[in-house]
Amino acid sequence: MTSIREKYNKTAIAEMEKEFKLGNVFEVPRIEKVVVNVGIGKFLKDSGIVDDVAKSLTSITGQKPMATQAKKSIAGFKIREGLEVGMKVTMRGRRMWDFIERLVAAALPRVRDFHGIKATAVDQNGNLNIGIREHLIFPEILPEYVKTTFPLEVTVVTNAGNREKGLKLFQLLGFPMEK
Repeated sequence: MTSIREKYNKTAIAEMEKEFKLGNVFEVPRIEKVVVNVGIGKFLKDSGIVDDVAKSLTSITGQKPMATQAKKSIAGFKIREGLEVGMKVTMRGRRMWDFIERLVAAALPRVRDFHGIKATAVDQNGNLNIGIREHLIFPEILPEYVKTTFPLEVTVVTNAGNREKGLKLFQLLGFPMEK
């Protein structure tokens, strides 16, 4: 089985050049980075759960997560400016391609009632945003050791520039898009 990176290098580049009449290999859209984001606002009172979320995110991505702070205070949510309300990991290079491979081949097929990624998940700039309800779909996580499940968001950032090129790129790479 060929990896997603090999698919990109061998078939996707040629197909995109032909379909969009691109004159140069460097005009072909490519994946620049993958960002995995977790909101921990509801777990702020229990630092043990926050540590578990950080460990799970580390095992899923292979990188230590960075804490993100609230930009402004919101009294209704009991959030103060500067309070740590999330964690994120930005992956590039080999680690990014490995994560995409695991996401497409192992994690997404484990989602219950999964019929594919909707075309509306690709935004106007050609980036893919996937919301995952439970982090347990990743094979690195052992459910018997998990105390709390949490949702996360995966953003695959491309330099496609528009929705049509981004959607075609993800289809050529083998992302399970809904028909």
